[in-house]
Amino acid sequence: MDIQNERRRLLDAEGGDEDPTGLMSEQDAYLSKVKNKNLYLATFASVLGPMSFGFVLGYSSPAIPELTKIADPRLRLDDNQASWFGSIVTVGAAAGGLLGGWMVGKIGRKLSLMFCSLPFVFGFTIIIAAQNVWMLYIGRVLTGLASGVTSLVVPLYISEMAHERVRGTLGSCVQLMVVLGIMGVYLAGLFLDWRWLAICSSIPPTLLMVSMCFMPETPRFLLSQGKRREAEEALRFLRGPDAPVEWECARIEDACDQQGSSFHMSDLKDPGVYKPLVIGVMLMLFQQMTGINAIMFYAESIFEQAHFKESDLASVIVGLIQVVFTGVAALIMDKAGRKALLVISGVAMAISTTAFGVYFYLMSKLHSTTSLSLLMLDIKSKAGEEPHADLAWLALASMAVFITGFALGWGPIPWLVMSEIFPAKVRGVASAVCVLTNWTMAFIVTKTFQDMMTILTSAGTFWLFACMCILNVIFTIAFIPETKGKTLEQIEATFRGTSGP
Repeated sequence: MDIQNERRRLLDAEGGDEDPTGLMSEQDAYLSKVKNKNLYLATFASVLGPMSFGFVLGYSSPAIPELTKIADPRLRLDDNQASWFGSIVTVGAAAGGLLGGWMVGKIGRKLSLMFCSLPFVFGFTIIIAAQNVWMLYIGRVLTGLASGVTSLVVPLYISEMAHERVRGTLGSCVQLMVVLGIMGVYLAGLFLDWRWLAICSSIPPTLLMVSMCFMPETPRFLLSQGKRREAEEALRFLRGPDAPVEWECARIEDACDQQGSSFHMSDLKDPGVYKPLVIGVMLMLFQQMTGINAIMFYAESIFEQAHFKESDLASVIVGLIQVVFTGVAALIMDKAGRKALLVISGVAMAISTTAFGVYFYLMSKLHSTTSLSLLMLDIKSKAGEEPHADLAWLALASMAVFITGFALGWGPIPWLVMSEIFPAKVRGVASAVCVLTNWTMAFIVTKTFQDMMTILTSAGTFWLFACMCILNVIFTIAFIPETKGKTLEQIEATFRGTSGP
């Protein structure tokens, strides 16, 4: 057999002994014949979905200032309406997570991805044609729905296509394209009004629909449907003409046969199901409880206090930091490993949110001291400006460290790990639960943030986030397995407590 001959050749070339299990040598022999060009092409086509999702998330930032000052009273947003315009996306995305979980099981990963481009385009079209505030809301809900489907389908599509040597890097491209989309819409917002910005935002999902027409369905989904010939053709496209894809196909097929094809509630008793499900849900909870939305909420005012008068430009700088360090995470993901990056990320965010708490505590003390001085000495408020300026470096440094830390670990990795740890038969349902958890928590944190600031004070709120970051480091060390370099079937076997195929 070709794979056996290639294995012997590799071992001879390395001067090594025969591996007693034969597993890693067979994988190395197989992967040595793999060509990744078409895999990269399919990944690029699919991550146009996360880019569209990034445009949706970022759209409200440049659009809201315009819509609050627009001349047409039917479209003008007050503070409450502006808040809903920004946050209602998360409601649509939570629903999209449930819809995506059903779609990937029924019609597959490829068709789900193609169909989710429709609500993206329809949503932005309604925003472009909006005649009242409700049309703006409907457009945002539709684009949110598409974002929820995308955030579930694309990580699954990539993880089921990619082999273990590049799965981490390609999976991290999901978050990279989200932050690229956010930065893209911030940049476009410097030059375009809100309608033209919506037109610009509808381009990536249109390209997604067209490009996915030429890409294959994932081999694992095809095999779960009993379509072996189509699965081999998909693998041949993804691995190149020289790879003996029958070997990989047989390995995936064996794993599918062992676990069955459909999900039943009784499967929740299986440690191979409930363990990864608990880990996936906790990853999503902790991602939102790190305080990422709070930091982004404060970004504009922090830059203003540091004398960055152009707040639009400040948003672009924040986006650029995210893009650079998410790109770094993608490059080192398959070398450093998921677990190490999550720990480093959590520690960096714990330090920065603690420093933020100190910043707001000192600011409140300085504010009260300045107020007393103003009453007693009747001097101008200029005397109170210096402490703000002196402390601006602490806020800027804290924000830079936080965004860097988040981009390195807790931004991309929860989505990557979610796509890796679930058995094929529960992948759609379990991923839907995780996506629903993420977006529900995003909505809760966003909508209750002001109440938390009132009850706990600004400093107390950020110290609470610091405690959550410390908890997520402990959780990572104690419970999250390293998935670097393992096939999806080997990861499943780890949770079941058996040896991988």
